Amino acid sequence: MEFLGTTQTASYCGPRRSCLFPDPAPTSTTQDSYQSYYLPGYRYLSSWRPSLYHKEPAMPPGADEHLGAARRPPTVLPSLRSALHARYSPHDWHRANAAQLTGSEASRRWAGKLNSNSMRLMQDKDQLTYQMQEGSRRNLGQRLSSLDFWRAELVYELDYLLTESQALETAKKRLECAADEMQGPLKTALECLYNREKRMGIDLVHDDVEKCLIKEVDLLKDWQARMRKLAERINQQLSINRDVQHALEQDLSDKNSAHFIDEKCFNLRNTSDSISFYHGVEKIDGTVSVPETWAKFSEDNIKASQRARADSARLHGETEAALETASEETWGHYTNTNLAFNKRISEVADAKNKLQAQLAKILQEIFQTENTIMLLERSIMAKESPLKVAQTRLEGRTKRPNIEHCRDAPQFQLVNEVFTIDDTLQTLKQRLREAHDTLHMLVLNKSRLEHELSVKTNSFIIDKKCMDMRKTFPSSPRLIGYV
Repeated sequence: MEFLGTTQTASYCGPRRSCLFPDPAPTSTTQDSYQSYYLPGYRYLSSWRPSLYHKEPAMPPGADEHLGAARRPPTVLPSLRSALHARYSPHDWHRANAAQLTGSEASRRWAGKLNSNSMRLMQDKDQLTYQMQEGSRRNLGQRLSSLDFWRAELVYELDYLLTESQALETAKKRLECAADEMQGPLKTALECLYNREKRMGIDLVHDDVEKCLIKEVDLLKDWQARMRKLAERINQQLSINRDVQHALEQDLSDKNSAHFIDEKCFNLRNTSDSISFYHGVEKIDGTVSVPETWAKFSEDNIKASQRARADSARLHGETEAALETASEETWGHYTNTNLAFNKRISEVADAKNKLQAQLAKILQEIFQTENTIMLLERSIMAKESPLKVAQTRLEGRTKRPNIEHCRDAPQFQLVNEVFTIDDTLQTLKQRLREAHDTLHMLVLNKSRLEHELSVKTNSFIIDKKCMDMRKTFPSSPRLIGYV
């Protein structure tokens, strides 16, 4: 039996001892200097080990031969018999060993179960942490995608708004330039009216030249007022566009900052250098929106920009139409006035030569007008077939069954096509009526030229002077606002 708390192979433990007989006398100091270690709770072995030392009596030499085996000392001395009853029994020893083994086995099983549960717990928590981190990273990626989408929408809308604002600014400048360009023809027309007041006698009539001049003056003044008023409206719309542009730029700047922050958060890893503890940050809630209101904010800004662009486009269209109409009308009145002047001048010229020359001009104008009428009629006839095709397509699509009767993009396009072609036909027909009216007016001028052959010299000089004043007239690009 070994001492508890010592190793069997230690070099410093000394020779092995028996629990029944004493050790021989020590031969070295190692055995005396070593003290055995005992675990707490265990009895010292020396407290119950009996003292069985036996000293042989001194006997003369050779006495051993006469003593028999019966004279040998007993194994246990009678005086120590009472000490045997204080020892543990083998049953106690086996029970103690069994209890020790049972407790050790239970502790081992408990430790093994704890270790396995701990390993499983660590694996579960590691997996949960990884899934949560991947979920957060996935949500950040989706957020970055949403930010990229709205950033692209805002950039797209901002570019279109800036383009429309620049076009509107250009239209405003064109209106101002066109209004200034009309000042010269207005002064010329007024000067012509003043000069024609110097006619004498029967020639002081309210003729076509005077009417054209008055209409020209009224038309130029009216267009100047309309252009200035339209320029004021454009100026107000530009102010609205600047407010919408500021909102878009602010929203885009905020989204760029948010994209930079979220991208930085998306790229963070467990091995990043910039990570740190921020205790209590999860309790701070400084949010001012939810995904629905966040998206609606940008959507409202885009809708406001679209409305501003629509208003700007409408004003731009009105400006283009106004400038085109103003150019055409002023040139039309300018041409008509010049024709009237030429008519008046031709009346005081030689009855035949000048009349023939003027009739040739009128005939040329009539020919051109008739050619224009013919081209307009062909154009109207050419638009009827596309209108029939579009209406036939619409009629055929009305027979689609059930849910297929959808108001889809082709439906919108076909309806828009029908309205556009119909509007084109109305415009061409209106222009055809104007051409017929112009042709009729030219025919009347032709008859009037034949009747006005007795114009006086004074009237001829005045009209000739007015015609000399009207030789310079702004070109169509200048009247449209292109300087």
